[in-house]
Amino acid sequence: MSEPETIPPRSPHRRRWLVAALGGSAAVVGAALGWRLSTPTIEPDEAVLSFRTLSLPDSAGKPLAMSRFTGKPLVINFWATWCPPCVEEMPELSALHAELAPKGLHMLGIAIDSPAKVAEFSAKSAMSYPLVVAGMSGSELGRQFGNPSGMLPFTAVIDRRGRIVQRIPGRVRIDSLRASILQLLA
Repeated sequence: MSEPETIPPRSPHRRRWLVAALGGSAAVVGAALGWRLSTPTIEPDEAVLSFRTLSLPDSAGKPLAMSRFTGKPLVINFWATWCPPCVEEMPELSALHAELAPKGLHMLGIAIDSPAKVAEFSAKSAMSYPLVVAGMSGSELGRQFGNPSGMLPFTAVIDRRGRIVQRIPGRVRIDSLRASILQLLA
């Protein structure tokens, strides 16, 4: 019988080298992944790209090009004069816009309503942000922004890159909306 073959003990230096190589590889992979995740590669939402091609009449009937909001933080509020929660939240939205417009916030009210009703509302209630009329086609625009049921009010928050970062079905909670907007403006 032959003697069993003995395996030489592993070198502690080899083990340290292996651990260091694995740790270094993990650091490189982690750094690359972190860089990839922090690099803005997300394209603007399709709804926003489509929105930017529109021109909608304001409450006086003058066309307003939506492309003017490109590259700017924007809050879009879909509303109607016949919608009590819509009308109730508009003074709060107007005050929020007046507060944060100097910091770069833009806001737009898109009315799912008739031009005459919006003109009448605008004459009685001055808003610090523009109101435009989309009529019933505004419901489809709202669906594109993530409001499948056409619920009013509906608010979308868009960042500078044209990404929808928040969708708010129903009446806004103004403090929560303010906090979201302040993060965008930072």
